[in-house]
Amino acid sequence: MTKADIVNEISKNTGIEKVTVQKTVEAFMGTIKESLENGDNVYLRGFGSFVVKKRAEKTARNISKNTTIIIPAHYIPSFKPAKTFVSLVKNNVK
Repeated sequence: MTKADIVNEISKNTGIEKVTVQKTVEAFMGTIKESLENGDNVYLRGFGSFVVKKRAEKTARNISKNTTIIIPAHYIPSFKPAKTFVSLVKNNVK
C-alpha cells in the first residue's frame, strides 16, 4: 500500500476531500520526522512506537580491498509495533 492508497482509503471512508487528507497525512508524517530528529520518541497506543535507537561504534570489513573501517556510533529511527497490533497481524495475514 502506498501513501496515495492510504489517502484514497481515508478519503473514501470519511468523506473528506483527498486534498485535505493528503495535507493531514503529510503533516502527520512531518511531525513524526521532526520529533525523531529532535530525539523525541512518538508513542501511538494500540499501533506502536517510533523510537530513536543508538547504534554503537563497530568495526566493519571491506572484503574486496581486505581493509577494516570504523563505523562511528550513530542514531537511527525505528518502529516497534504494539503487542495488540502484532497479534492482529499474526492471526489474520494469509
